[in-house]
Amino acid sequence: MPEKNNSFIIQSSPHLREKDSVPKIMFSVIISLLPAAFASVYFFRFRAALLLFSCLAASLITEALFLWLRKRPLRYLLDGSAAITGILLAMTLPPSLPLEFAIIGAVVAIGLGKQAFGGLGHNIFNPALVGRAFLQTAFPVAMTTWIPPAMIKVNTATFATPLGNLKFQDAISQGTLTSLEELFWGNVGGCLGETSALALMLGALYLLLRRSIDWRIPVGIILSLSLFTGIFWLTNPGKYASPLFHVLAGSLLIGALFMATDMVTSPISPLGAWIYALGIGLVIGLIRLFGGYAEGVMYSILFMNAFVPLLNKYTRPRILGEERKT
Repeated sequence: MPEKNNSFIIQSSPHLREKDSVPKIMFSVIISLLPAAFASVYFFRFRAALLLFSCLAASLITEALFLWLRKRPLRYLLDGSAAITGILLAMTLPPSLPLEFAIIGAVVAIGLGKQAFGGLGHNIFNPALVGRAFLQTAFPVAMTTWIPPAMIKVNTATFATPLGNLKFQDAISQGTLTSLEELFWGNVGGCLGETSALALMLGALYLLLRRSIDWRIPVGIILSLSLFTGIFWLTNPGKYASPLFHVLAGSLLIGALFMATDMVTSPISPLGAWIYALGIGLVIGLIRLFGGYAEGVMYSILFMNAFVPLLNKYTRPRILGEERKT
């Protein structure tokens, strides 16, 4: 009878392995975006489908080109990260945007926002928002030209988003403020991902149940924005909209639920996540109430992305016996 070997096998970490992998997490995010994507196609018809397809295709092609130039295996194309960037970028674009502009934005998002930093896991800023920021700067008129959903018959030359109507057309005193019911169901103008709050929340619920995103980030953003805007609303409701309006209107929900929660560009510690989220909500409130733009989600997330390395450094829990480095 052979002697039993009781020796230990020593291997390098990690010793505990999660069942989730990068592709599984990425494809769960893609699944969670489907309700909002279908809603955008329902409200904006063929234009939304073309934008989604153009951004998705351009992102995948750009990713493949950079992988080839960097002599990296093309199998990384299958991890789903480039597809998410393309879908998210499309969801932040107005349905009237020319397709060639959308393609340029996708190339910038992947090339400058992701691959220039070394690829997935190395980028500092959310790639989709980098692409949108470039388009906002390069093509400001096209990025602020809106068309109504297919069910609304209005003069498209004067059509405005709910936040634009509030900011520039004095909607509260004029009695033209978009109702909360319309914002919830989605029959309003705006970018593809701004239409239906219900569709976005359904997708986010799937991610929360899977624990694919940190709940602290959307909760912190909504809490911070609600407290900030609520102070001014209670002080002067004839001038400022309610906190619930600010939560449901614009790109707050898609930003808080799907962009600010990006694992690469958000903090890894609970305390860091709270600081990051509260900062995003505060900056959104400042821009919406006192800035020159009707919306502020994109800039606030990019702004707080820049602080994530510092938050990770100073809020990471210490290992037992570890001394804090200055």
